[in-house]
Amino acid sequence: MNGKSLALHVAVVALLFALNFLLPDYHHGVLARVMVFAVFAMGYGLLFGYAGLLSLGHAMFFAAGMYGTGLSMLHLGWSAPFGFLGGIAAGALLALVIGLLALRTTGVAFMIVTMMFAQVFYLTILYFSRWTRGDEGFVIDRQARVFDVAGLHLDLADPVTRYMAALILFTVVLFVLLRIVSSPFGRVLVAIRENEERTRMLGYDVFANKLAAVVVSGTICAAAGAAYALLFGFAGATFASVQYSILPLLWTLLGGAGTTIGPLLGTLFMYYVVDVTSGYTSAYLLVVGAALIVLVLFFPKGVLGTVRDRWARWLP
Repeated sequence: MNGKSLALHVAVVALLFALNFLLPDYHHGVLARVMVFAVFAMGYGLLFGYAGLLSLGHAMFFAAGMYGTGLSMLHLGWSAPFGFLGGIAAGALLALVIGLLALRTTGVAFMIVTMMFAQVFYLTILYFSRWTRGDEGFVIDRQARVFDVAGLHLDLADPVTRYMAALILFTVVLFVLLRIVSSPFGRVLVAIRENEERTRMLGYDVFANKLAAVVVSGTICAAAGAAYALLFGFAGATFASVQYSILPLLWTLLGGAGTTIGPLLGTLFMYYVVDVTSGYTSAYLLVVGAALIVLVLFFPKGVLGTVRDRWARWLP
């Protein structure tokens, strides 16, 4: 980790903190949602951008965190902090099991296997509709999202509290991710991405490192899902669908795979392009597609990936 990259990450967090006092109500709420989804994309980016593992099943980790939090609060009466931890634990355990099974395959087979597991998870949510309320999902009452911690009375439905909670989660994950990719473990993941066989011949346990990457990635995605359930008070089966496995891939590719801040840029860009264009035309996906083509032509490795290649080699 060099001084420039550390300063850049601190500046990004400082900017997001300042925006809390500057943005109008609508964009204030949108940015809180974007930060949560950016955490989702950052978890995905660790596996795809650094370890080179293309997964189409990460929606199940996001949904595991979401449902682990929501169901424990709804049916077990857990408080919000314990529900949040329960959601993260559910996602981490699921990632460990899925990793042990899916990593027996490679390449396209890994992508298909993860997608199939995600479909099973999605259908399981629908099948147990008695508890999950199926496709309709369920709302977490505002009262359940109010709690006291360290002498502070927190209401996660309050816009300012929600924004700051999303910022804290984003900041923690951002710096944990920066530390991981700068560590020997992060370098081994890059070596696996570039040449798995050579990494194995150098004496590294490739399977163990890839499994660790799946678990860390799944845990981060579960934290995003748990935060979404708490901050926005809703858990729905849509978040476990294939669409929500493709979105973090798209966000990561646009911002720059193999970069720490790229997922935030990709998520922010996609969210606002869809939000703005859908206000003018029902054919907004056509505009979104055209914007993506232009972006890919000028930034073939994503925005920050291309910037790093051409001008800033120090970007992590």
